[in-house]
Amino acid sequence: MQVGRKSCWRQLQASFFRLLCLLPTGFPVRSVDMQRATDNITIRQGDTAIIRCYVDDKISKVAWLNRSNIIFAGQDKWSLDPRVDLVTKGQLEYSLRIQKVDVYDEGPYTCSIQTKQQPKTSQVYLIVQVPANIYKVSEDITVNEGSNVTLSCLASGRPDPMITWRLLNPSAEPLDGEEYLDIIGIMRNQAGRYECKASNDVATPDVKYVNVVVNYPPTIKKTQSSETSVGRIGTLQCEAVAVPTPEFEWYRDEKRLSNTQGINIQILGTTTVLMIANVTEEDYGNYTCVASNRLGAQSASLFLYRPGTGRDINSSACVSQPLWLLLAFACLFFKC
Repeated sequence: MQVGRKSCWRQLQASFFRLLCLLPTGFPVRSVDMQRATDNITIRQGDTAIIRCYVDDKISKVAWLNRSNIIFAGQDKWSLDPRVDLVTKGQLEYSLRIQKVDVYDEGPYTCSIQTKQQPKTSQVYLIVQVPANIYKVSEDITVNEGSNVTLSCLASGRPDPMITWRLLNPSAEPLDGEEYLDIIGIMRNQAGRYECKASNDVATPDVKYVNVVVNYPPTIKKTQSSETSVGRIGTLQCEAVAVPTPEFEWYRDEKRLSNTQGINIQILGTTTVLMIANVTEEDYGNYTCVASNRLGAQSASLFLYRPGTGRDINSSACVSQPLWLLLAFACLFFKC
């Protein structure tokens, strides 16, 4: 890059010196060492850049050039760009101002003068930085547990932005991925909202999100059998987790149960309750809860038994408040 810039400067200098021979005299300019290293000015896209060139009491010819294009020759504007003008303070300053800088403004600028002794140049390289911008990101997706998933996040900016990923769970730790995040054999605990962040320290990072839903078959987490006296309401509870939300069925032996006189089945989200009104001796025994979705099914056995048979019902205190509401509704339904 440095070799290319030096070659560019030599061409600019030669062009300037030919140009300056044609200009009228009358601009005093400060002497500048032609051999000194090029200065860099870094500016953010959309801001205003002022490239300084100062004058003194030495009579000279002066002009501004960008690459091979003449911008100003003395006070005469050669550029047609309305964003470009001169900043002058009496006879002391001959600076170039570029408003709403864009990436195509990046490059070498030379303030060149002709004194009585020798030609001089002030050289500046304008660097335009662009804030990070995510221009393409994966759409929200739904996959089955165990699938391989690739999320993409493409961003532009100058300098090139750094891309990082996080799963917005309680830990929200950074994930190992850049433009592409690969998840091999995704598990249900990897479902959620993924954050892609692109940053290059030019402006506030750009952030986009991808929602990932992971389907998995039902797992029955909790069952609640019931110790119920004859003539009372028997309540069996079954809770399962699954995505999509599971459907529930109840069986007594091989017979599927439904809402009929004396039986009421309630489903609240991932929990189902089977209520039997006015329990009789024939109602005691084994019941089966089946939770299913399109990925699979799981079943569990529950028991309705008479008091004093010694079965463990310690988990009865775990019935949640919404289930008590169901029980209250059932009580009204059965007119207890």
